Amino acid sequence: MRKLLPFTSSILLAVLPLLAGVAKASDQTKDDERLRNSGTVLKEILDVPESIPQDLLDKADCVVVFPSVLKAAFIVGGSYGRGAMSCRKGDDFRGPWSAPTMMALEGGSFGFQIGGQATDFVLLVMNESGARGILASKVKLGGDASVAAGPVGRDASADTDATLRSEILSYSRTRGLFAGVSLEGSTIRPDNGDNRRVYGRKIPAKEIVLSGTVAVPPAAGQLTSTLDARTTKHRP
Repeated sequence: MRKLLPFTSSILLAVLPLLAGVAKASDQTKDDERLRNSGTVLKEILDVPESIPQDLLDKADCVVVFPSVLKAAFIVGGSYGRGAMSCRKGDDFRGPWSAPTMMALEGGSFGFQIGGQATDFVLLVMNESGARGILASKVKLGGDASVAAGPVGRDASADTDATLRSEILSYSRTRGLFAGVSLEGSTIRPDNGDNRRVYGRKIPAKEIVLSGTVAVPPAAGQLTSTLDARTTKHRP
């Protein structure tokens, strides 16, 4: 037994780094998949005629995409999702679309709910105050930042009071049905752990999207290219 213990310890010391490397590679694969899915979801939504009004997309400082957010519950409902946010680069948010920061969406609801469903969410951040708040820390929608269900339709009027007052406009797509949706009570925040894996080092979300020095990861190519292709220069 005494001879067996050192042998077992040696095996564990050899195997554990390998297992850690496999887990890290798996997490990296998930991050890349999340970025690709974010780009796919955004393109599919913008390809639908009755989706986000073009003038709102042109005015947005940042766009956040959460693909396949799972909402599942029995009696008490909740949701958790991960996605990515790209902003217009520069201190005035008027440049081309940036490399994305990874984001997390968390929220809860109460009521009689059984079962679950996956929903895609797209959020438009409409002003500098909202953008800087999200980039700095966790933000509660409807508390720290005003949020409203966004109007739908490329030619829909964006001049409603709720639209004009809100820092964030939110949309959802479930089973092909696209609509404005209120996410009041949910929180969004930068996912610093995912950012470290994606960019290979610890880097603040604000630096990723505003500095103009961080390259777009290959997995995020469709996300940023779709935004560049579908929006004009930033409108005031």
